Amino acid sequence: MRDVSDKEYVDYVSARIPALRRLAYLLAGDEHRADDLVQQTITTLYVKWRRAQAADRLDAYVRTMLVRTYLDERRLAWARVRLFRETPEPPPSQDGGVEERQVVRAALSRVPRRQRAVLVLRFFYDLSVDEVAAILGCSSGTVKSQTSRGLATLRRLLGEREFADFSTVN
Repeated sequence: MRDVSDKEYVDYVSARIPALRRLAYLLAGDEHRADDLVQQTITTLYVKWRRAQAADRLDAYVRTMLVRTYLDERRLAWARVRLFRETPEPPPSQDGGVEERQVVRAALSRVPRRQRAVLVLRFFYDLSVDEVAAILGCSSGTVKSQTSRGLATLRRLLGEREFADFSTVN
């Protein structure tokens, strides 16, 4: 019986790794930290696999685990260790939208963690206010206020650039 359960776990994780890594990267803003977040999440998932399989929406359950791992990460002592004063600059690319993405990512990395999580879930993953509230374990009103504050911070950091996609907060 355990072999069947392990195979189901491996199949599920193998299929979901790219999506989990994408979410972790958007939250953490760093490939290596994203990999660490995904690794921690899938390790915890393995321990809780039987309970997770019983969830109505397994993907939402795992996404919630990853976001909560990200939010809780700062409480750990090792998260305060810094090897470099500044993050090394990524190599230049020939893609035309890279500079703009880098500017937005840099600004997003300066938004407080909870607001960043709300913005990523709301606008990159297109989740509703209620879905984000369920993931973060808070009220819909909290999600709305965190969205508003996060967008205000981004506007300030980006010098009042155009926010056509972010102009409406539900």
